[in-house]
Amino acid sequence: MKERIPFLNRGPVVSVIRLSGTIGAGSRAQLSDEALAPSIEKAFRRGKPKAVALLINSPGGSPVQSSLIASRIRRLAEEKDIPVHAFVEDVAASGGYWLATAADDIWVDPASIVGSIGVISAGFGAPVLLARQGVERRVHTSGKSKSFLDPFLPQKDEDVSRLKDILEQMHKVFEAQVTSRRGDKLAQNDDLFTGEFWLGQRAVELGLVDGIGHVAPKMKELYGDKVRFAQYGRKRGLFQRFGMSLAQDGIAAIEERASYARFGL
Repeated sequence: MKERIPFLNRGPVVSVIRLSGTIGAGSRAQLSDEALAPSIEKAFRRGKPKAVALLINSPGGSPVQSSLIASRIRRLAEEKDIPVHAFVEDVAASGGYWLATAADDIWVDPASIVGSIGVISAGFGAPVLLARQGVERRVHTSGKSKSFLDPFLPQKDEDVSRLKDILEQMHKVFEAQVTSRRGDKLAQNDDLFTGEFWLGQRAVELGLVDGIGHVAPKMKELYGDKVRFAQYGRKRGLFQRFGMSLAQDGIAAIEERASYARFGL
């Protein structure tokens, strides 16, 4: 009877969520919880998926947005009792790896870049330039820390010390995320949480990922040859689709290019 009714023979569905680009808040970021929330929700709720696959290609970005996105994925996975598999393309570094830890297992290409478990803060200072141009910076505050790390004032030792303390605390949050999700899979290696990164096979040996694998063959291996894929991801706005935010997109492209360049990509 089933052979005579084609739709009864359709295979299981795997929802595929593409997570590609830098992570941050605001319209210039490629990945944010606000922008991805509708797609992630649909991926778990629409069509009774057998599993969810994350396609990750991200050099990282905001720790908070990384945490929000990963937490949303975990909440839905547990609520719907749906397994999640992550597949790394070019890079899952820093916040990109944070996203990967939302999955039950992580698969990479041999040339994928994985890791960079650390926190970074970077900027520019221009007090000398302003002075040479005869420009005087005037700042008035009601609290001694309100001008913290002002790029147009000379850098203060106490500001740098405070920033390093904040970064260290944030680093511990990231480390806790990785250890809670990867657990006993992680190798005993002093370099795991130093910000270093590795290629795919070495990442397997360190326990950061589970093996070498690509989405289509791995999903067929796990869910059968008749598995079907439903694609989800962030949709671009009307202005972006018609190239009407060129200045903003240009800045975002430069920032994203710089993020990938840190990993030789």
